[in-house]
Amino acid sequence: MLKLSRSLLLLLLAVSTLQAQSAKAPIRVVIVGLVHGHVQGFLRDFQKSQDATLVAIVEPDTALAARYEKKFSLDHSLFHTDLEETLNSTHPDAVLVYTTILDHRRVIEAAAKHGISSMVEKPLATTMPDTLAIRDAARKYRVHVLVNYETTWYSSNAQALRLAKDGKLGDVRKVVVHDGHEGPREIGVGPEWLPWLTDPVKNGAGSLFDFGCYGADLITVLMHGQTPLSVTAVTQTDKPGIYPKVDDDATIIVRYPKMQAVLMPSWNWSFARKDMELYGTQGMALTVGPSGLRTRFQGEKEESSPTAPALPAQESTSLKYLAAVLHGEVKDLGDLTSLDTNVTVMQILDAARTSANSGHTVNLKPLPR
Repeated sequence: MLKLSRSLLLLLLAVSTLQAQSAKAPIRVVIVGLVHGHVQGFLRDFQKSQDATLVAIVEPDTALAARYEKKFSLDHSLFHTDLEETLNSTHPDAVLVYTTILDHRRVIEAAAKHGISSMVEKPLATTMPDTLAIRDAARKYRVHVLVNYETTWYSSNAQALRLAKDGKLGDVRKVVVHDGHEGPREIGVGPEWLPWLTDPVKNGAGSLFDFGCYGADLITVLMHGQTPLSVTAVTQTDKPGIYPKVDDDATIIVRYPKMQAVLMPSWNWSFARKDMELYGTQGMALTVGPSGLRTRFQGEKEESSPTAPALPAQESTSLKYLAAVLHGEVKDLGDLTSLDTNVTVMQILDAARTSANSGHTVNLKPLPR
């Protein structure tokens, strides 16, 4: 009896070990689209990743696919042209979407029907109808839909938000967020990217959507998902010879009870920047790059420049985070990547576009859950 119990125990331990190893297995991912330039970062990194395995790339433009195959020395067998065929033949855990923003809904809905989760590049969508359709698909098929922002993986942002959450800044009254660069053409955005990035239908707007989403994402998390009272925005095109169809500069004022946020997305900065300033009744926190901060608290005569603590390993890169979510190790609720956060982000962006076009402030109400 003792031997039987010991054998059973060893068997259970072996099964438990296998299950744990299986849970940590790299997730299988399919890249959908090669027209979004951010895909290059993933292609540079995936071969050394222990978190994900690339099983296919879907790109209907065979000439573009051939360029990427050569540039990144990719196996020709990875490439497909039809999304549905690829999902049926490869059975991935998730799709990484690098299409136009307009195409996000189509890809997410197609993947969701197979029970496959999605991670898309920011922002989530171009319109509120598409946003709500994405939310409906995620709920119906019980899949994750995540939005990847570069600034999510900045330890400086995490620490600034933590200082606010822990009450170290007092009541936050003013937030200022600067995002952007010199302009997509000026920095050499590729020919597969620039045409749709500067198209008001395929991208939603110009700098307003391209960089306004970063600040909207950060303040939504800061405000615990609360819907703003109102949004007021102005846009302009300072370089009409380059960007005739969309804005290249915008200012968005987002009003909450007892707090205002000013978002400054632009394709007219003299250099690339992504930084945030939080001002509270007891202190301030200003982010400096991915890991730096400037802080000053009530009673202090000078600023300090601490380095933010490193992010937890599971939350340090988009692939690590996606794998942790799919393994059930991280809950994607109310954070910078989560669907619920990004539905509110889209409310802000949509209201900002309406405000800029109409010249009037747009009042908002929480969406039905």
